Amino acid sequence: MMSEPDDRWFDEAAGPLVRPYAMTRGRTRPGNTDLDLATQVVTVWTENDSGSLSPEHQAVIELCRTPLSVAEVAAYVDVPLVVVKVLLSDLIERGDVVARAPRMANNLPDRNLLQAVLDGVRRI
Repeated sequence: MMSEPDDRWFDEAAGPLVRPYAMTRGRTRPGNTDLDLATQVVTVWTENDSGSLSPEHQAVIELCRTPLSVAEVAAYVDVPLVVVKVLLSDLIERGDVVARAPRMANNLPDRNLLQAVLDGVRRI
């Protein structure tokens, strides 16, 4: 019994492994190493040709119209974190996306107040 010609190239077990490799063109490390889970990324309007981007790159650009963390982008796109970092790195190099460290609270609680709360909890 002969199988269809297209069936011999399809392997269900290899599908999820090949796709991330293909999305990053075999790269396993992002060019921009400053990206961590909490780094905020947002799309910027550019004149760059989006037709040359992969569907995954375009999906990231659409998602990042509002600021998101790298971890959130990975969750929404549903690919491994390292793949998202490579995709984001590509977009940062093109100027389509900017990244920044997460905003830290400017008005941190006073150390004495925190100590008083801790003492109160211990007394309970």
